[in-house]
Amino acid sequence: MSRSHRSKSSRRSVWSLLASVPRATAEAFKGLAAAWNASSELRRRPRELTWNEGAAKSMSDLLVKTAECYQRERAGQTINFDPKSNDCLDENDLNQLPAQDHLLIQRIHETVANANKSNITRTQAYLEFYDDYPEVHWSLLAHMVSRNAGWNMTDLQSGLMSDLTDSRFKNHLYRFLERCNALIFQDAYPQLLLYKFSRQQERSCFHLLPYFHVSAFMYPFWERFWIERNSSLLTVALIINEQNYIEGRVVRHPYFRQNVLNSPSFRLHEFMRLNQVIFPLGEVRCKHDFSKETNLPLRPLVGLNMNHFDDPSSRIKAGKSLYAMLFGYEDIYRGVLQYVHSSPHLGSRAEYWPALFTTRRDKAMNSLQESHELLQSEWLNDGQRLYSPILEEVWHDTEYEPIPRYDWFSETEMLHHISKPIRPFLFDMTHAHRTALEKTAFAHDLKGHLSP
Repeated sequence: MSRSHRSKSSRRSVWSLLASVPRATAEAFKGLAAAWNASSELRRRPRELTWNEGAAKSMSDLLVKTAECYQRERAGQTINFDPKSNDCLDENDLNQLPAQDHLLIQRIHETVANANKSNITRTQAYLEFYDDYPEVHWSLLAHMVSRNAGWNMTDLQSGLMSDLTDSRFKNHLYRFLERCNALIFQDAYPQLLLYKFSRQQERSCFHLLPYFHVSAFMYPFWERFWIERNSSLLTVALIINEQNYIEGRVVRHPYFRQNVLNSPSFRLHEFMRLNQVIFPLGEVRCKHDFSKETNLPLRPLVGLNMNHFDDPSSRIKAGKSLYAMLFGYEDIYRGVLQYVHSSPHLGSRAEYWPALFTTRRDKAMNSLQESHELLQSEWLNDGQRLYSPILEEVWHDTEYEPIPRYDWFSETEMLHHISKPIRPFLFDMTHAHRTALEKTAFAHDLKGHLSP
């Protein structure tokens, strides 16, 4: 085929792609209407999110004193207030602990290290903890958000996204996602384990929080939770804590600012799908086996778009909304539990939409007509699905530099987030996620046609 003929063929293909834009736009509007209807159905059975305003005010007042203590300490003033700080520990403090506390610290360190090997092991650990201690709501929320992190990681090696950015950016973005996922786990999971052992030993073990470099911000919340079991207040505190924990260590780190968050490729990923946090709903009858592809209808999804990722307040607000959605509506809560217990997390989007995705490259579509195929059918036939690999087949465990040890909490600016989570009104993401796939496929096909 001559070069001019190929050029004409490519232009015809591009015009064909552009001609599909009006139809895709119409489908998006139809999807919005369907999302309103689906959200309305899921709102029919609200669940009470118990919130103690007096306890929240008490926590805020105590934390104001803690912040003032740090500020006076930095100014060299004498202080009488005695917060649980992780900045003043030395070897003598550790030596003064009883033997059972020494053993507990060692056991928790070993357990965290074993569970912090990959996104897969972390995600599973959160779910197992929630199954044992369902009063700790945050662990189920963390399981679902961690699933999304795994899907975003494998997207970088998927059939659609892998062709849209260069390998250097993909590696940078993977390190960013993995680092956030690992650091949140390293900070939060010791807290969960201290609660577990407090329950088992029938005594509060939270005096050991500083030995895991947990922020003084968390100490009063765990002590209050040990007495009152206020699940919502503890969840909000953990959301605030973990987002601030990664803020200085990852989001504001010069390496990640330069190579990820300030990169034009990151904006492309946000435009495509990276900012969607989705919670699949399902029942046991939806269970599927990766070794046997089935033509299932599309599983419903709920969630939200996470905009302005580089702003900690935006991430905290999003986390609170996701929590209120997950635990604030009965059908969503039950649907998520049915899903997570029927679909093991392996990092592939085939976990929730096996009728569109496949973990096998030899069963995946390999053409420049993927956007056309997605517009033609609600799901795709065997051999024509989108490639979404298993995480551990495309990414491997990563070693990182030592984690900076400091307490993020020294100012009171984040305390206004200690408020009752509000249930979102519009949260069905089934059609929005499908539309995002079509946008990604369109960009993939267009890039392929325009490449020399």
